[in-house]
Parts: sequence; C-alpha cells; structure tokens
Amino acid sequence: MPSSGSRRAASAARYAGLAGAVLLAVAGYLGGALPDSPLGATPASIWRAPDGPATLICWLAGTALLVGAWWSLRGGAPSTRWAYVTAGLWVLPLLVAPPLGSRDVYSYACQGWTYAHGVDPYAVGVAAAGCPWVETVAPIWRDTPAPYGPLFVLLAALAVGLGGGLTGTIVALRVIAVAGLLLAALCLPGLARAAGVPTRRAAWLALAGPLIGVHLVAGAHNDALMLGLLLSGLLVVVRRPGRRSALLFAGALLGLAVTVKASAVVVAPFAALAAVHGRYTVRALLRDGGWLAGGLLAALLASSALSGLGFGWVGGLTHSGDSEQWTSPPTALGLVVDYAGALVGRDPQAVPVVRAVALLLLAGALVLLWWRGWQALRALNDVRQRVPRIETARPRVALHGAALALVATVVLSPVFHSWYATWPLALLALTASRTTWFVLPASAAAFLALPDGTNLARFTKAPGALAMTALLLILLIRAVHSVRAPRALRAPRASRNTRRP
Repeated sequence: MPSSGSRRAASAARYAGLAGAVLLAVAGYLGGALPDSPLGATPASIWRAPDGPATLICWLAGTALLVGAWWSLRGGAPSTRWAYVTAGLWVLPLLVAPPLGSRDVYSYACQGWTYAHGVDPYAVGVAAAGCPWVETVAPIWRDTPAPYGPLFVLLAALAVGLGGGLTGTIVALRVIAVAGLLLAALCLPGLARAAGVPTRRAAWLALAGPLIGVHLVAGAHNDALMLGLLLSGLLVVVRRPGRRSALLFAGALLGLAVTVKASAVVVAPFAALAAVHGRYTVRALLRDGGWLAGGLLAALLASSALSGLGFGWVGGLTHSGDSEQWTSPPTALGLVVDYAGALVGRDPQAVPVVRAVALLLLAGALVLLWWRGWQALRALNDVRQRVPRIETARPRVALHGAALALVATVVLSPVFHSWYATWPLALLALTASRTTWFVLPASAAAFLALPDGTNLARFTKAPGALAMTALLLILLIRAVHSVRAPRALRAPRASRNTRRP
C-alpha cells in the first residue's frame, strides 16, 4: 500500500496536471487553431495580438504543469484505476477545447470533403478540389494529395456527411480520435499482463502524457485511431498465438492500422514473431505468420477496393516529407551540411541525400531488430521447461522489438512532428525497463508547437539543426565507447592470464 507521503505526491501530481489541462484549454479559446485564426503567425506576432500574452503564458504554464505531473510518476501511478481516472480527468478540458497544436484536422476535413464529392484525394490537393474550407488548411498542404490510407479517407468523408459544416466535421473527427484512444486504453491491461509489466505503469506512461491530450484529443490526429487498431491487433496475437481465425482477425486489425497511417506496417514482422505457437522454427513462423499476413493483406485489399481508389494512396506518401525541419535527425544533418557548403560557396543540397541514406539505414535497422528478436525467441526453445515465466518473455520480446522498430521509424524518417512520439510510446510503456530515455524526449516534444499550430522548429532552423547534429554526435560517441569498453576491460585480464610466473 502506498505511504501517506506518496499518496500526497500522487494527489498533487493529479491536480497539477488537471490545472495544466485547464490552462491549455483556455489557451485554445484565446488563440488556438481556430478556423479564422491568422495563418503564418510567429511567436512575436502572437505576443502582439490582443490576447497574445495571456495565450502564450497559459500555453507554456499548462504544458509545464502537464509535463511535470506526468514526469513525476514515470515509475508508475499508485494503481491502475488511479492512472485511468487521472488520465481521463486531464483529457476532459481538452475534449471541449478548440483544435490545438496543429491545423491538420482541417486537412482531414477537406480531404474527406474531396472524397465525398467524387474527387480522388490522392490525385489532387484540396485547393484544386474546391474544398470550401481550404482557407483553414495550412498552405503547405493545400496542393498536396492525401498521405493517409483509404480507411481514414472513408472515415473523414463519413465525418463530413455526419457533421454537415466545418464545426460538425471537426467534432466528428475528434470523436473518431477519442474512439481510437479508448480502444488503445482497453487493450493496455491485457498487453501489460502478457508482457509481465505493471499495468499501473503502462497505463500512466501511455495515456497520461501531454502529447496525448493536446495532439490526439484536442488536435484529433488520426494517430490515435492507428494506435488503437495496432494495439488491438497485437492483443489478439499475444492472446491467441497459433490460432488461425484469431491470427486472420489480428492481421486484419493491423492492416486497418496501416490503411490509416502506413507507418504502422513496421510492426507487422514483429507481430508475426508473437504469432508463433510452440517452438520457434522457420516452419512455425511461416505457418502462423502466414495467417497473420493473410489477414493484413485482405484488409489492405478490401479497404482499397471499398474506397474505389485502389492503391493511389501509396503515391501520396511521397509528399509527407515536403517540409524541412530540424526535428528530424536526418534532415537536421542535411541542413548542417548545406550550411557548411554555403560557407565555402557551395550548394550541396544534402537534405534529400541524407534522407535517402537514413531510409536505407532504417531498412537495415528494422531487419536487424527483427533478426535479434528471432534469435532471442529461438533461444527460448531450449529453456522453455526451466524458466517459469517463459510465456511472459515470448510476447515481451516481440512487443519490445516492435517498440524499437517504431522508435527507429520516428528517428530516421524525413519529418518529425510532436505527435509522432506517441507511436512508440505505448509499446515502450509495455516493455521498456527504463523510462527516462523515452519520457524525456516525449516531454520535450510537447513544447515544440504553439496553440495555433505554429511550429517553433520553423523559427529555429539553423540553431536547431546544429543542436540536433551535436546531439547525434554525442550519442554516436557514447555508443562507440559502450561497445569498446567491454573489450578494454577484458584485455587486462587476458594479459594477466598469459603472464608467466
């Protein structure tokens, strides 16, 4: 039972976070991503607005309170119920707030309107399609095709039909996002038990973070739906490995997650590892993983056919990297190379080159992570009868591999937005033994945007790129030292062992 001191600390964290959520909602009404708010704002122009100082103060104070409260209990909430109740309390003010931190929800609305009016959203941008709400969409996304899968386009069109006008459509899209988040919340206890981790910690880390309320609820990002489908598919896999019908269903859920956002596909190979029942052999992997893959492909084909758009959505993915921001490590490195070239009168145009190399590294990292997971699970074949908690180890290895695959995808992708950090967050909450290394960057990401969707990375391009590159170098040096250190420690022992008396 928690001590009275820990109970008081938890209670203080709960109400500090609630106060932060209320302040963020106030900032939303004062200067959030409202339909008629000016586009292209800067921090200085926001400050000069009539409610600008109050907006920024409420936003920064609210974010700091939410981040601090979440951070203070990163080792786990007092109980699972306490974690769910607190996360729900923090969401309530943001549920009724205007869109916050991004204008993407207006892009969703216009893409749904485009499809609902018989125009292919993968062929033309929302401006060319004639969306009546195009002025609310960020200029960079007005002329680009939709980068989302057919399931989400269908749901966005449904939101347009149910909502009627822009406000109703935004409400419907938020309901879809909240439904995805609730689905994820329902799956967390089962996944936590399967992985052998405390549910109170997993629920707190996955649901109470500042990025959840601001970006997945108030911002209505479709990442919430993707995560809900992803976790539900993984839950079916770890509960029913080797069952054909269950694996087909799980594969379909994973496929639907991919048809919301294609980045979910990196989890599928690791789900195949969790799908194996009994001993890990190539034959078992092909058998059980094959049923999972069959369900996934069936969902892809069915949603593409149902939408009538085929696989045109794949082409839209190429435009997701149109913006250049230092928050993406490969882009930051490319920008630094370009800056260095400019000093000597050259124009290396390194950003697309470094991004391409990073994608190759991502492919290699995903293969390596999968192979390590496969080898670890194969090693369990020989110890299955001697390790009491072996059934917990099996799904945890697969889920942790999936979490690291999402981390690699976020780090090596051409673009990073704050809400991308929510992709690996839930799976890391279920599998990681240490939390600081991923809670810290997720907390920092909460400060990257202002309530009206202004991205602070746009105004810190050069210093941000230099700082990110320096961080990459530090991490690389530490990684090299961590690999070399064991060898250095072994060398003296080896020399002593070979010394003659």
